[in-house]
Formats: sequence, structure tokens, C-alpha cells
Amino acid sequence: MQVHTGHPTPWISYVIMFAVIGVVLAFRMRRMSRMRPLRLEYLWVVPALYGAIAVLAFASHLPSPLGWSLSLVGLAAGGAIGWQRGRMMHIHIDPETHALNQKASPAAILFIVALIVVREGARMLAESGSATSMHINALLVTDVLIAFALGMFALQRLEMFLRARRMLNAARARA
Repeated sequence: MQVHTGHPTPWISYVIMFAVIGVVLAFRMRRMSRMRPLRLEYLWVVPALYGAIAVLAFASHLPSPLGWSLSLVGLAAGGAIGWQRGRMMHIHIDPETHALNQKASPAAILFIVALIVVREGARMLAESGSATSMHINALLVTDVLIAFALGMFALQRLEMFLRARRMLNAARARA
């Protein structure tokens, strides 16, 4: 009798991951078709909370000068992507009450799916052992991703705030 001593193929974990992502996306796409209230006074909360988390993460282990440089690049890249993602959000003003509403664009959710695919590709690279053979530092990658997410959250909400405030001022001027 022949015994298989190698590792089993992890295909089932990929099937489960894609199934979960598919279910989450289906629910998310359904919710995206509805308008949700947009409260300008609360747009700062998520970036502030994530900023505090980022400060704690960076303070727990200070990056090297290369780490700071790459984190700044990650922050700038995240900011550019966050700005674009914010532009993809549909903002609507009720003409009578001037209430702000938002509706996420399907392009915005597909953008998040693309980020998940890139992340999973990086995870697979790390698990395959290629990351260690290429001398990739896990803390450095984490620092860059934390800075990227901070830039993305902050600039997405900043773009939405500026655009919604401009739209609201224009609607009030017409009234």
C-alpha cells in the first residue's frame, strides 16, 4: 500500500474563501443599491480611530529609515486610491430638506475585491516560502499596509466631505 506523506492541496481553503467572499459581496451589492444617510460630522471618526491604531502599531516597533520611506510611499498610494474610491461614491442631496445621502458605486466594491485578491496573492507568496527566499520582512510589509490603509480611509472620507460640503452649499445657495 502506498502512503502519501506530502501536504494535501489547500484547494478547499480557496473554495471556502471564495465562497465566503461571494456571499459577502452579494449582500454588500444588495445593500449598495440603497441610499444611506451621509453625516458629514462623523466622517472623521474612522480615520481618527485607524490613525490611533497606526500610531500604536508604529510606536510598538519603530521602523527603520527604509521602513519609514516605504510607509510614506504606502500612505501616498493609499491616499491616491482612497481619493479615487471616494470619487466613486454617489452623493445625493434631497432638494427640499437638503439631507445628504450616499450610495456606494459598484466600482468601489470591485475595487475592494481587487485589493483582497492582491492581499491573498501576497499571503500565498508568503506561505509558499518565496517571501523568505526573497528576504521580505513581515514587519516592513505590515507597516506599509497600515500606512496604505490609513491613507485610503482618510483621503476617501476627505474627498467625500469636500464634495458633499460643496454640493450642500450650492443647494443652500439655490434655495
